[in-house]
Amino acid sequence: MITPDYVRLMGRYNTWQNSSLYGAADTLTDAARRQDRGAFFGSIHGTLSHVLWGDRMWMSRFAGTDKPTQSIATSIEMIPDWETLKAARTNFDNVIEAWAADVDERWLAGELTWFSGAVNREISKPATFVVAHFFNHQTHHRGQIHAMLTAAGAKPDDTDLFLIDG
Repeated sequence: MITPDYVRLMGRYNTWQNSSLYGAADTLTDAARRQDRGAFFGSIHGTLSHVLWGDRMWMSRFAGTDKPTQSIATSIEMIPDWETLKAARTNFDNVIEAWAADVDERWLAGELTWFSGAVNREISKPATFVVAHFFNHQTHHRGQIHAMLTAAGAKPDDTDLFLIDG
């Protein structure tokens, strides 16, 4: 069962893993970060941009933050400059952790309704289900990024959740 403590843990995990991936990506050239490596969103930079786009989209639904103006298809181009993307990621991780700190049982017991551009219709799901999707989406794409970074010769940290405080 998803609890407020789980949400806070996953918010911290998100920040920790993003720090690792961005740090590893920083050791590569811009060309290496932008090289199409066969992932769904192509490159390391494109996939990192998409993850931030997804986080912004979900947080707009969860907490009323600004939603991205780009579509899923153009999410890879949301922030083309590397330094700006890094800063935006760090800032938004703070937004996610602040939201996670305020999540309570009552909110988690509710339902979320939104219009999905991906399937072009309104959807309603339990908040716990959508929060699970939110964190799963991050983890899924970070796994792709981790593999691309490793193949490019960068060395991101381990991803095991039990190592978060170790």
